[in-house]
Amino acid sequence: MLDLLIKALLAYLLGSVSGSMVVGAVRHVDIRRSGSGNAGGTNAFRTQGFRFALGVVVIDIVKGVLAAWLIPQLPLSVLGEPAPLLYQLLTCAFAAVVGHCYPVWYGFRGGKGAATAVGALAVIQPLALPPMLLTWLAVLAITGWVGLGTMLAAICLVPALLWLGAPAPMIAFGVLLAAFIVFTHRSNIRNMFSGTEHRFERARARNWFR
Repeated sequence: MLDLLIKALLAYLLGSVSGSMVVGAVRHVDIRRSGSGNAGGTNAFRTQGFRFALGVVVIDIVKGVLAAWLIPQLPLSVLGEPAPLLYQLLTCAFAAVVGHCYPVWYGFRGGKGAATAVGALAVIQPLALPPMLLTWLAVLAITGWVGLGTMLAAICLVPALLWLGAPAPMIAFGVLLAAFIVFTHRSNIRNMFSGTEHRFERARARNWFR
């Protein structure tokens, strides 16, 4: 199990490399001082524009891919009997998402985990992504709330995995990941109830033909 702990730590450290901070360092911008103060793709897009946000999202997705794909393959069997591969994939994936949200390199102030989760899921179970994407797009088109779309897309992961016949550990991972994504969006929930949540009006279906 020591190999699993080390790989989880490596995945967490990789997840802690924030795309917004990397791109921001090049542009001399700290988006945590703008907009919502969140170091994620949505705030990057809202405050810095499409190209900045695209760079942020690409980095955050890629680190999720690397955490779930590359780190479990590291040859650490010298430390003892390795954990089953599926457990390594799931543990490293979740550790990377936690690292993204609470990055040790940036004072534990990160994003909300969605892009990194997408990258990890692309390795673990890519067939779960289409229904999640459709859910996100539908909610965004109806409400204009990116955060609500992200939360419902994360929740959609669980029935998607059940429908795909995923093994029990992966179902448990899906439940834990969905709950964690909802938790990281708790400020969005408060803002929706208070009527202060930002809407992406251009994405709403009612504004498409105006």
